[in-house]
Amino acid sequence: MTGAALLEIRDISKSFGGVVAVNRCSMTVREGTVVGLIGPNGAGKSSVIDLVTGFEHPDSGSVRFDGTELVGRRPDVISRMGIIRTFQSPREWRDLTVIDNVRIGRSNLARESLFRSLVFARGLRREEAKETGEIRAILKDYRLDDVRNSRAVNLSGGQKRLLEFARIAAARPRLTILDEPMGGVNPVLGERIGEAIRDLKRAGSTVIVVEHNLPFIEKTCDEVVVMDLGSVIAQGAFGDLRDNSRVVDAYLGNDDE
Repeated sequence: MTGAALLEIRDISKSFGGVVAVNRCSMTVREGTVVGLIGPNGAGKSSVIDLVTGFEHPDSGSVRFDGTELVGRRPDVISRMGIIRTFQSPREWRDLTVIDNVRIGRSNLARESLFRSLVFARGLRREEAKETGEIRAILKDYRLDDVRNSRAVNLSGGQKRLLEFARIAAARPRLTILDEPMGGVNPVLGERIGEAIRDLKRAGSTVIVVEHNLPFIEKTCDEVVVMDLGSVIAQGAFGDLRDNSRVVDAYLGNDDE
């Protein structure tokens, strides 16, 4: 793993009232890697995601994405910089069709210009036809093409999770952050989610996976960051962390457990 640092978190802290959620947390995510973020409940994992993606702002510290400071930027601005996140429960535009949900991930506001629509109508139609073909291909990859014209609200829970991945694939982000993608999914869907993460990596996206399913983390991730009490206590290959006493005490437990 020789990729340059894409995401650099340095000494970020965040308190809510008198509760310290993140305490001088630092980590580095290298470009082209899949990084697992693990730790016990309350370790601060989701709070760190919120701080990176602009849903919360740290009390102190720095978050740099490809050298650009993210602290103080809005979530929509950060998203346009190439960072996409998911949430623990799938989110979709309920009243839009499946294909339109994915189309939003590929949207380009410049093409909505009235002048462009009038002057370059033929070219825009060709461009839209090409885009529709690409979106159909993505939907087929995620086994959603048969329901492409269904409203997203009518999808099953597993299909909604796959729709999230299809939307990410359409958007082609530089950094994807997945918050517990294995939550409530069956083993078959779990295998497809693992494939989807590897597909994102092959397409050029760096991926952070917050997850409690340790076998999935071990199988899917290049390296792992372990948090406890709001701080990073270890970072490295999953196998190496088994011998780290702080990690064992905080989270992994022994083989019998």
